[in-house]
Amino acid sequence: MSDQADNRAPYAQIAAHYAELITSGELEPGTLLPSIKNLAQEWKVSTATAEKALRKLRTDGLVRGIHGIGTEVLDRPSSMSSGSQRQDRGRRSGSSWGSGERSDSHQAALVSAPADVARVLDIPPGSDVIRRRRVYRDRHGIVAHSTSWIPARYGKLIPQLAKSERLTGGTSLQLIAEATGRPITHRIDTASARLLTSEDAQLLELDPAKPPAEPVVVMTAKFVDSESNVVEYGVDLGGPGRTWRTESEVAQ
Repeated sequence: MSDQADNRAPYAQIAAHYAELITSGELEPGTLLPSIKNLAQEWKVSTATAEKALRKLRTDGLVRGIHGIGTEVLDRPSSMSSGSQRQDRGRRSGSSWGSGERSDSHQAALVSAPADVARVLDIPPGSDVIRRRRVYRDRHGIVAHSTSWIPARYGKLIPQLAKSERLTGGTSLQLIAEATGRPITHRIDTASARLLTSEDAQLLELDPAKPPAEPVVVMTAKFVDSESNVVEYGVDLGGPGRTWRTESEVAQ
């Protein structure tokens, strides 16, 4: 159980603790969680609170209750991750990865900006732009293919942005903010779904001649600094079967 300060309700803390263990793979599918009584004793809460924590895990699709046996961990792919979620995680914890995630296939290049990217970045079409690509995975496969489009001028300040390797010293947004002295103040997110093109299928390591018939989730995020400069445009292509999920507290 975590010793870090947490302002969430006790049931939410318990549920978050076990959600982390489940999504990271530390608790494997088929594992039984502690009983309500044992959970209450371990966390020093009432049985009603312990029961509420297990109910939340069931609602989130992480576990199921088996009559006469207990609460069993389910096997399920995690939700796709997006650039905005990675920014939030990086700001909170210093790591942009989700639970159980890893990234690989890091590629970077200086390319001509496609028309749609140039429009978002507010630069002339065909201008030089840094394109950074990587793949996020968990134990089920590809979570998302992520592309970051960054104006070339930031590559002069931060040469590693144009190198095909994992960034060190922070995320691209953190590095740009530190180099320019201008914090990232605005973010504009979009969510949509589309059928995979042959190019999309290749990015997701699928057969481009036979892309899945089901649409995938596409998330974009435009990041703007304190002087209204668009510093990055992220496009995240969800893996087949992945859904996008967000959670927030509801004021009573």
